[in-house]
Amino acid sequence: MTARKLFVTTALPYANGNFHIGHIMEYIQADTWVRAQRMQGNAVNFVGADDAHGAPIMIAAEKAGKTPQQFVADIAAGRKQYLDGFHIAFDNWSNTDSAENHELSKQIYLDLKKAGFIETRTIEQFFDPEKNMFLPDRFIKGECPRCHAKDQYGDNCEVCSSVYAPTDLINPFSALSGATPVMKSSEHFFFKLSDPRAVDFLTEWTQNGKHVQPEVAAKIKEWFGVRTNPDGSTSEGLDDWDISRDAPYFGIEIPDAPGKYFYVWLDAPVGYLASLKELLNRRGEDYDAYMADPDLEQYHFIGKDIITFHTLFWPAMLKFSGRKTPTRICVHGFMTVNNGEKMSKSRGTGLDPLKYLSLKMNPEWLRYYLGAKLNGKNEDIDFNPEDFMLRVNSDLIGKYVNIASRAAGFISKRFDGRLGQVSEDGQALLAALREQQTAIVAAYEARDSARAAREIMLLCDKVNSYVDANKPWELAKKEGMDARLHDVCTTCIEAFRILTIYLSPILPGVAAEVARFLIVPPESFADVVKPLGAGHQIGIYQHLMQRVDPKQLEALFEAPAGQAAPAAEPAKAEKKAAKKAEPVIDPSAPGGEPLAETISIDDFAKVDLRIARILECKTVEGSTKLLQLTLDVGEKDENGQPRTRNVFSGISSMYQPEQLQGKLTVMVANLAPRKMKFGLSEGMVLAASHADEKAHPGIYVLEPFPGAMPGMRIH
Repeated sequence: MTARKLFVTTALPYANGNFHIGHIMEYIQADTWVRAQRMQGNAVNFVGADDAHGAPIMIAAEKAGKTPQQFVADIAAGRKQYLDGFHIAFDNWSNTDSAENHELSKQIYLDLKKAGFIETRTIEQFFDPEKNMFLPDRFIKGECPRCHAKDQYGDNCEVCSSVYAPTDLINPFSALSGATPVMKSSEHFFFKLSDPRAVDFLTEWTQNGKHVQPEVAAKIKEWFGVRTNPDGSTSEGLDDWDISRDAPYFGIEIPDAPGKYFYVWLDAPVGYLASLKELLNRRGEDYDAYMADPDLEQYHFIGKDIITFHTLFWPAMLKFSGRKTPTRICVHGFMTVNNGEKMSKSRGTGLDPLKYLSLKMNPEWLRYYLGAKLNGKNEDIDFNPEDFMLRVNSDLIGKYVNIASRAAGFISKRFDGRLGQVSEDGQALLAALREQQTAIVAAYEARDSARAAREIMLLCDKVNSYVDANKPWELAKKEGMDARLHDVCTTCIEAFRILTIYLSPILPGVAAEVARFLIVPPESFADVVKPLGAGHQIGIYQHLMQRVDPKQLEALFEAPAGQAAPAAEPAKAEKKAAKKAEPVIDPSAPGGEPLAETISIDDFAKVDLRIARILECKTVEGSTKLLQLTLDVGEKDENGQPRTRNVFSGISSMYQPEQLQGKLTVMVANLAPRKMKFGLSEGMVLAASHADEKAHPGIYVLEPFPGAMPGMRIH
């Protein structure tokens, strides 16, 4: 298969502040996709840049006593710690004030003008009488003329996504001075988006199913329809786009128009091309020849708040200036916290990426957590601290890393660090893992890393079941079983290698450590079918990842100094108090755990243990650990009808739903109901486990002898 040629970008952050978690989420999504492409042998140029122009930066620089260029350079100097910290590997990072962007922006404008898409008009524009300047759109606020949301900017509404002129705002005011702006005349330049050629092109380009997700196409379609204007009239199709601003303005001056500058949204997306050109120039490659290649694919990763600019203005600018249009605009949603709450630093619900790193939290915890939620659709995702800890500890530590830790030591100590032969049952397991390569790669291609993560964790479950069935720790104690021990542990190491390749786009740091441990070069998807072979020397295994520490999560969401932390909700406080402490492992103690402190019979009597029958058991969508149980505890409702209980239990690693349905078990019947992400849990099913999960994995649900009946109390 011929290697694909890909040019990939992310939205340009405005150079007036640090990266926030939304930026990092987008960069992780794009970086994961890029890594998956390279692991297929495709050639990718992955570039980004700072959006450096506009009145906000000009004003901020003036307040800071700096030139705009120095202000932008100082912001750019802080980018590397974020990108390196989260293993985000752009090939080039530029800014829109570069020489390349000045050149390309002017040329695209002249090409559009030559094609008949630029015209000038005298317009009435808002002017701040106190600041003595025309107001940029982002410094005019007021009520949206479409949906009437308050405090919206002068160019588009963040609530309904409408695009309009600043003069359409209801009750406008200057965001600089608070003054009511006055109208003044000024000549402006317009891109004729209403031109039938543009309307026809954009209608086809946005609705042909190739360039945007279906939900995005549906939103765009609304903008082509009949709409009511602020003055009560109706119009259809697209409005022309004002692409100029008056001095004073930090930006790119329009050719042959002194004192007139390109509106920042004209030159900002050109920054994608400029950053690429800067990269290719540095390598000595021909930019024009690269862009002229008909096989080149162009992908942009953006958030849903800037769909308008990337699916209407940008493709039209490229098309009618005679350039290649994007292959795909990949739109993602926003990130919320704690079941949909908007992030707020002052309320202790903000997630600061730099604080995350400063707390020594593993960046690949976040890469995996976000990867396990992003599905390629324009949907918001939620960061829930408890879910984060559960998913990382269960998936990455309990399922994935656990495989290597249970086998590597035996290979090193008993077999001089060399792999052995894999027998028939091991080959069958490895074949099952390799069979999923196509599905996993397809999931990455569709930007559905959530599906890829689910498939990989299911494979981890298969491998752990193999380990549990063969129990290498017991084989090591039996005479004459060295060959079988070598076989089982070699199978585990090869399986771990395959799983690492599958996870590499999400966990590049871990993948690099595994490559050093296995003494192999960086591997691609093609290496899945190339086993290491008997006699291959591996290194000494060192633990790859620690569990999430709850104290780190608490610190991450602490309110800034001088501000009170948000009051804990009663349910959360109870949940926190009820959390079981990490067990102290004592190999000499029964079950590997010291006995708890002595209690009285009165203490025990407070816990109401009842026999329960599992009427129904099913998996929980969105959880790899939980099963949902419907339990009969012998209760009746106020009408005398049987009443059941709903309980979520973290036992899916050991049981399939059909194994439990109809069984008797024991539950804590008087435990306070717990509100979880997936619903209300009305009790707790009792299960046994060893304190040392690595050496003795497994969770075992209690099952009473036949004859016990639902509702019977345990005495």
